[in-house]
Amino acid sequence: MFCRPSELWLLYLANLKLDQMYIWFHSRSLSAYQDSWFKSLFVRKVDPRKDAHSHLLAKKEDNNLYKIQFHNVKPECLDAYNELCEDVLPSIHADPEYPCELVGTWNTWYGEQDQAVHLWRYRGGYPALTEVMNKLRQNKKFMDYRNERGKMLLSRRNQLLLEFSFWNEPVPRPGPNIYELRSYQLRPGTMIEWGNYWARAIEIRQQNQEAVGGFFSQIGSLYTVHHLWAYKDLQSRENTRNAAWQRDGWDEIVYYTVPLIQHMESRIMIPMKTSPLK
Repeated sequence: MFCRPSELWLLYLANLKLDQMYIWFHSRSLSAYQDSWFKSLFVRKVDPRKDAHSHLLAKKEDNNLYKIQFHNVKPECLDAYNELCEDVLPSIHADPEYPCELVGTWNTWYGEQDQAVHLWRYRGGYPALTEVMNKLRQNKKFMDYRNERGKMLLSRRNQLLLEFSFWNEPVPRPGPNIYELRSYQLRPGTMIEWGNYWARAIEIRQQNQEAVGGFFSQIGSLYTVHHLWAYKDLQSRENTRNAAWQRDGWDEIVYYTVPLIQHMESRIMIPMKTSPLK
């Protein structure tokens, strides 16, 4: 079949356009593949594990369980609330019939206002917690305290925690000190990575004895980490934190752990009169 010159020209242009489109799509596909392959070099491969995070991160030599309580108190009731706690909580701490210890009890100074924070340790894990709760239900003084306390609160929440294996166990400390509770909400699935980095970081931050305790949640808000620090005052805190940046490795640890965090919060807290952590 004979084609006129104009038709041949149009056919040539059509074929040229198809060739250009093929080259464009091929180059895009190759570029996408190369980009995906290149990014895959930097994706951390995680080996499947059959151990729970708690078994990998928590201390093996003891069976301690911690409970942290956050009580938001009516502003006009804070003094009465503190007096009530100072009358009842130390008696539970001192009674050998209860396998629990009051680690520390504070009022927030900076952060959420009119808030009390209590940290308990149960030696013996969940059975000890259950034993204490059952005995407290039979304790009239505690039940009266609980009823009176309820009239003073706006809200309350708690978490059950385990302590990281690489942190020291919190022990009574003389004062006066201020305490900082830094709470981190991590992205799900990143707890092991966080623990690996902080096992190195704590060696840097223990040089001034400011590290008190490190915990991660088991019940309550999950993938939550709490770091508890002690300082003489706010200026001491500033100096200590700035000094960490002068030590080898601290900047790298911060660089790699910040992307693991969804939300973080800092509370500066003042110990109550009867707190073992003064």
